[in-house]
Amino acid sequence: MQDLMSVEWFILVTLCIASAAVAVWFLNPKADAKGMEHELLIADGRTDAVFLFDDQTLIAWSSGARKFLDDNTEDFSWGKLRDKLSRCYPGLPQSPGFLRDVGSLTLSGTAEADNREAHCEWIDGVTRVQLRRAATDLGHVGDDQELTTLRAAVHQAPYPVWLQSDDARVTWTNLAYDRLNQKIRGRGNDTSAPLFPNLDAPMSSGRAERVSIELPETDKKLWYNVSTTETEAGWLCHAMDVNAVVDAEIAQRNFVQTLAKTFAQLSIGLAIFDRNRQLVLFNPVLIDLTALPASFLSSRPNMMSFFDRLRDQRMMPEPKNYSSWRHQMADLLEAAAEGRYQETWSLPSGSVYSVSGRPHPDGAIAFLFEDITAEITLTRQFRSELELGQSILDHIDDAFAVFGTDGSMVYSNTAYHTMWKTDPDASFAKISITDACRTWQELSGPTPAWGEVRDFVAGGTSDRSDWWSRVDMRNGEQLLCRVQSLQNGSVMVRFQQIGVPLAPPEQERFAALKES
Repeated sequence: MQDLMSVEWFILVTLCIASAAVAVWFLNPKADAKGMEHELLIADGRTDAVFLFDDQTLIAWSSGARKFLDDNTEDFSWGKLRDKLSRCYPGLPQSPGFLRDVGSLTLSGTAEADNREAHCEWIDGVTRVQLRRAATDLGHVGDDQELTTLRAAVHQAPYPVWLQSDDARVTWTNLAYDRLNQKIRGRGNDTSAPLFPNLDAPMSSGRAERVSIELPETDKKLWYNVSTTETEAGWLCHAMDVNAVVDAEIAQRNFVQTLAKTFAQLSIGLAIFDRNRQLVLFNPVLIDLTALPASFLSSRPNMMSFFDRLRDQRMMPEPKNYSSWRHQMADLLEAAAEGRYQETWSLPSGSVYSVSGRPHPDGAIAFLFEDITAEITLTRQFRSELELGQSILDHIDDAFAVFGTDGSMVYSNTAYHTMWKTDPDASFAKISITDACRTWQELSGPTPAWGEVRDFVAGGTSDRSDWWSRVDMRNGEQLLCRVQSLQNGSVMVRFQQIGVPLAPPEQERFAALKES
């Protein structure tokens, strides 16, 4: 009975002690944390200095780390540690969170590190940095560091990288893939389901293929160039963001379509050749002007084939021989590239084309074809009518000259040239009314008529009445000078020899002039 009571007392005492220990631990939870910090600060035989960080904040350090702290532990952050160690240990992470993502990291020190290495790791929310003597197996340390660096490079790559099994299950992803996955599907989704569902094209071709992902609840797509590499662990996939390229291609295509619609409304034929001298753009008018089939133009012929076809269609001036034709085409291309090609083509059909060549950006050349047959025909007809009128006036016996509103001579006939021994057409300078009066004065006797003529011409478009005057020439002849205002403000001065019979009205006027 006494033994039984002793056992009961032993059990009761044990329970009391355990309860007290639990209560002490519960009331002082930091004791366990302190124990963890103590364990993390314990030297392992190579330790020189140990730093413990909670995110950016320094929470503990070993005695060997004091020389780095400068007796200022309150404001000592991860950034300050990195500033002190970056020269000796290049590659120290910008943030402790990097270690949580990629695992431990061992950095070999430079010559200034005195044969030490920095070992960084993330342990249950605490970032531990240990400066220790370099390991004797330097090759092994170098391999570990290289493996850690490669792991970090892939994990922190700015474009999505993932590993996909043969049964289309995602087994590993990097941070960029995770961020894209959350953007498309939100948090808490099945990460094993592939974000890029159909990779048959890049897997079969072995090169990057353009793949799109649809954004939820929108019509927009995200475009990537996805490349795959088959490994023992599955398909290693890389996705390069090409949304900017796709947007640029769409903008370029829309711009070209806008240009094409604009060019389709032009009455001028347009042919644009790229830097490789291939036809890349033409408008429908070009087909009408050149009679070249649309199928031929759509096949993107080169420039020489284009002009050869024009020659065969007799849609350009016929060359004397093929050799000179080739030289002519070489000169044409050179002139067009320099922007100085401008020719008028008179075709065997009677049509006339104005053809010009202009350089465009990126080495392209544009040719413009304009049908100016109607304009040339009208010009030729007008010129013919002018020549006919000139011929008729030159056969008139009376000499006359016409002066414009600016007082310069704009026309004179052959009789005028003979009478006054001058040829205004032979002079490059304009002949003014003053110059003409000086010529008349030299061959005539004194008369106030020339001053009156000068004032009449200079009088502008105000109301002016026609008048007559008799002029005695130095050779004894007499002229009748008639000054007439024309419709457009010009003035015609007409000279008639008195010996020539006059019309009855002119005889009366001339008699009145003689009496005065």
